Amino acid sequence: MPKPATERFERDLQYYKFCAYGFLKDLRFFDPFMVLMFLDKGLSYVQIGGLYAVREVLINVMEIPSGVMADALGRRRTMIASFLAYIASFMVFYLARGYAVLIAAMAVFAFGDAFRTGTHKAMIFDYLKLKGWADQKTHYYGHTRSWSQRGAALSSLIAAALVIWRGEYRIVFLFTLIPYVLDLFLMMSYPAALDGPRRAARLAGDSTGASGAGGSVADEFKQVMRAFGSSFKDLFVLRAISNQALYTGYYKATKDYLQPLLAGLALGLPVFLSWGERERAALVVGLAYFCLYLATSYASRSAGRFSERFDSLARPLNLTLLIGVGLGLASGLSYGLGALAPAALLYVGIYVIENLRKPMGIAYVTELMNQDALATALSAESQAETLFAAVIAMGLGFAADRLGPGLGLAACSAACLALAALLRLPERPAAAA
Repeated sequence: MPKPATERFERDLQYYKFCAYGFLKDLRFFDPFMVLMFLDKGLSYVQIGGLYAVREVLINVMEIPSGVMADALGRRRTMIASFLAYIASFMVFYLARGYAVLIAAMAVFAFGDAFRTGTHKAMIFDYLKLKGWADQKTHYYGHTRSWSQRGAALSSLIAAALVIWRGEYRIVFLFTLIPYVLDLFLMMSYPAALDGPRRAARLAGDSTGASGAGGSVADEFKQVMRAFGSSFKDLFVLRAISNQALYTGYYKATKDYLQPLLAGLALGLPVFLSWGERERAALVVGLAYFCLYLATSYASRSAGRFSERFDSLARPLNLTLLIGVGLGLASGLSYGLGALAPAALLYVGIYVIENLRKPMGIAYVTELMNQDALATALSAESQAETLFAAVIAMGLGFAADRLGPGLGLAACSAACLALAALLRLPERPAAAA
């Protein structure tokens, strides 16, 4: 089948490495069962919200320093450090017994997330620039992200099988070590050119480049920070980042609350009655997440075609922000009223919208940023996401304990809808993505 005219990038070896990275990264067998595992350990929703908030706050603190390090010292090294932290966190989660140890595991996990987010996107966009495909951001990133969702889909089935086999949730962390070790070796195979324009020029011995690539490490950090500062002088850039980050923060904070909803739905189904509650819940959750991630994979892959229906990316970003949070509000109300099946279907919309709008949002903000500090600037965008996620996670935890998870979600969604109206982007033409 010929490629659409708008997709003019080549599916070369590095394209498949980018796709493989995403596929392996999202073989996170713990994702469909994280909240269920915490509830199984006797944690309250406030304590669960606290764990998520700790993770997001620590990511927030480390986000920009990690981006500066990636831009100045090399993105591959930063990504390798990230995967080593992930691997350590999975082992701590597997062994964890008390709440304090779970906080420690979240802290190590946060280190891995902070050093990864923004960095790999910058590597992709640098590669597009090197190949002359800079106008293909939405299409290319949507393609690679779709492979992440396929990995997540397969991960859901494997995770369900592991929980049914072992009769416990923590086993999923042990098996997640396998794809992350593979991804670590994959990252080591990336070409040096993807270390970033400054680092690559420095390694090549270019001491006369306009960006000062041949200076000392201290000079590297100073010049990256100057480039970073120049990206954020425009209030429109801050508004664009906030618009993008609000929904991703909302998604991060709320997405795992689908798990108790599906578990409750599973217990009401007249199937596999001879199984224990945990095994029945694992089957329904695994199958539901498998279908969900197939849908999000399609949404991510379709982001480029969807964006071309509009004159400016601002319009679909505004539209999807309101629709996504609105679906969360409707799902929460349905959940609170006991209509679990409609609530679950509406909840799926939160995931689909995130994967439809994320490639558009990232492409939109990267066009506004200084390319010499792209990993730093994208880390700042990720930092905004984690800030929103931390606040929403704590608010959702308190609301869920007092009103129940359904009405708690509805209350948080209503607050986010009000904020979304304030962060609406002016629908003026933006650079093509």
